[in-house]
Amino acid sequence: QVQLVESGGGLVQVGDSLRLSCAISGRSFSAMGWFRQAPGKEREFVAVVAWPDGSPDYTDAVKGRFAISRSSAKDTMYLQMYSLKPEDTAVYYCAGSSYSYRTREPRRYDYWGQGTQVTVSS
Repeated sequence: QVQLVESGGGLVQVGDSLRLSCAISGRSFSAMGWFRQAPGKEREFVAVVAWPDGSPDYTDAVKGRFAISRSSAKDTMYLQMYSLKPEDTAVYYCAGSSYSYRTREPRRYDYWGQGTQVTVSS
């Protein structure tokens, strides 16, 4: 059974840091990504890491503030978030793509976690 389980969300202040984790079990993926969805908005791409080589990609809104990584055992993915802003408030989802090397397209991800809430208060 494939499971992606996010953790680490919470309520923080502007400028704070937070680290999200995604525990992976039951399958190996070609790429793992983070997406987020704010109230009333569509789910959007945040970051992706190619599983074979750890190569990352980020949306412009988080470049220089967020860092995606994976454990050496490749059973956990992380999203380290620095200098958080109110516009980062959203439910954050991790997702796994079985076929794409590194993609920003949600439709190319075939497994999703249940999400973890991140709220940045001003």
